[in-house]
Amino acid sequence: MAKQILIRPVITEKSTKLADKRNTYAFVVNRDVNKIEIKNAVEKQFNVSVDSVNTAIMPGKPKSRSTKTAVVRGTKSSYKKAFVTLTPGETIDIFGSTEE
Repeated sequence: MAKQILIRPVITEKSTKLADKRNTYAFVVNRDVNKIEIKNAVEKQFNVSVDSVNTAIMPGKPKSRSTKTAVVRGTKSSYKKAFVTLTPGETIDIFGSTEE
């Protein structure tokens, strides 16, 4: 069984600005994959040519919430983020084409 490489795109204000200005898209990826596997997965899934891939491991953070009876404490899991820069002229439509 093949492992899932691209988990989901990161859609934030910062990643949207990167996509507009630098043609760079951010994805949450499996922690066990390397840059070459990420590049091949993006090229295959979105039919684009990738110029470069940068990765960052985002650390887990402590979280807590209060209920009526107690304070529940836990941690948010760490994850790996990949920044994929496409060659000039290429784009990825992350939101999908919505034709009305």
